[in-house]
Amino acid sequence: MRSASVTLASSWLRGAALYQIYPLSFLDGNGDGWGDLDGVLAGLDHVASLGVDGVWISPFYPSPWKDFGYDVSDHRAVHPRMGSLDTADRVIAAAHARGLKVVLDLVCGHTSDEHPWFRESRRGRTGPLADRYVWADPAADGMPPNNWLSVFGGGAWTWEPRRRQYYLHHFLPSQPALNLHDEPTAQALLDTAAFWLERGVDGFRIDAVDFFAHDPDLRSNPPKPWTGAEPPLKPFALQHHVHDMMHPSIRAILERLRATVDRFPGAVLLGELSSQPGAPQRIAAYTAPGGLHAAYTLSLAKQPFTARAFAEALTGVTDPGAIAWSLSNHDVERAVSRWLPAGADPERFNALLAALFASLPGTLCLYQGEELALPNATIAQADLRDPFGITYWPDFPGRDGSRTPIPWRAAAPFAGFTEAGDSWLPIPEEHHPLAIDRQEARADSPLAVWRHALALRRGHAALGSGGVAAVESTGAVLAFERTGDDGSLLCVFNLADAPAEHALKRGTTLHPLDLRGVPAAEVTPDGRTLALPPLGAFIAELR
Repeated sequence: MRSASVTLASSWLRGAALYQIYPLSFLDGNGDGWGDLDGVLAGLDHVASLGVDGVWISPFYPSPWKDFGYDVSDHRAVHPRMGSLDTADRVIAAAHARGLKVVLDLVCGHTSDEHPWFRESRRGRTGPLADRYVWADPAADGMPPNNWLSVFGGGAWTWEPRRRQYYLHHFLPSQPALNLHDEPTAQALLDTAAFWLERGVDGFRIDAVDFFAHDPDLRSNPPKPWTGAEPPLKPFALQHHVHDMMHPSIRAILERLRATVDRFPGAVLLGELSSQPGAPQRIAAYTAPGGLHAAYTLSLAKQPFTARAFAEALTGVTDPGAIAWSLSNHDVERAVSRWLPAGADPERFNALLAALFASLPGTLCLYQGEELALPNATIAQADLRDPFGITYWPDFPGRDGSRTPIPWRAAAPFAGFTEAGDSWLPIPEEHHPLAIDRQEARADSPLAVWRHALALRRGHAALGSGGVAAVESTGAVLAFERTGDDGSLLCVFNLADAPAEHALKRGTTLHPLDLRGVPAAEVTPDGRTLALPPLGAFIAELR
């Protein structure tokens, strides 16, 4: 597989590395066993030491925490357990003082059912908030208006007796979908964006973009029958989602949001797209001029770790600079567990991931704990918090395994995350030796490897804002060139735990860069072949 050279557009987000903070599990600042904004303040020096450009902070708004922050009950306040607006202001100022941009999660597509908007809207079909959510009359037999399903299981419609209508929810029944085609609703969210931008944030990560709009005629989705002996675990997979999400009118909603952030110089929009088919095309559509600055999808994270998958991601959009890469986050199993080849050394695999990640175009989203090579935690059923996992356990244990608290001090109770008598999610024993204080003492630790990889990216414009050329995938080997004002780099990665080779262009002079923690690759004496060790990586200046 090959691609032509592409030059990337400019914006501070393009080429930037963001560190995703999931506040509930980052650091407990007030001693109650739950992470909070005071903990974020205390941990910013660690984040800045990585050499990232900014932080993406997951929700800290008031919420009943049925979906742990993504069910917002007030978009312009802070959950009392997390702090206050004053604490948020101090986080923003402290991040800026360390040279870090601040990107907040903005949940535009739904709220909590405890939001005052929903409490008013459910009361009746008239009134100023009557159209704030998606309501529909029942079918003639009393059933929901169509067959749409919730991502988290069951139908996507819940009956509201006070209004005598069904309301739409793509996730939990306690997360009613907002009607973004209602002008007052759209304006309220635009005003919310402005509220935070005026407080100094540098942009937003926009949650669940593909669910912003649906077929106005509420047509049922066509079935997608299973082919195995029994149906899949999650019924959501049994439909082609052509009517309940991904409607073309989403682009117009994003344009209005972009017009709002453009009033604040330098403010950016990073969108989360679903893993439904056609994600590369939607990235291109949503990030075209006047839309999002960048977007990511978890499609790649849900595929096997292959060179072809990465090559297709790199060549699937016209402008690779519009891609944001999130190989691990709060919604998926940690990459070092999900993709680790059987029998492979986790630290060597971590070094390969760091080198690959730092070489990709566009925006990097490094999830907290990824710099420590934390494996996914195994959570006992009794300790589960995630409603997704509670519903589907044990076949799908949910997302809690990637959300456990960060280990700060190996020998401390709860690994230094909290001084309370318990933590909101358990901290596995195998995470203690990977604590930050233990890794700071090792020159070859995963933490040191990630710092080195990110420094390499900062030190070469071609890796940050440069173009992409000559994308190839041959067997387990992924190769591409990054081109910038400071020259061109050849990047080659062996994604298998076995030796591999890559054919080099004749007449090319290579000056390899130092890659921390990655076993050295060698050019054969005739200069025609690059011999890669298992899980090896090679980045070299092309002259």
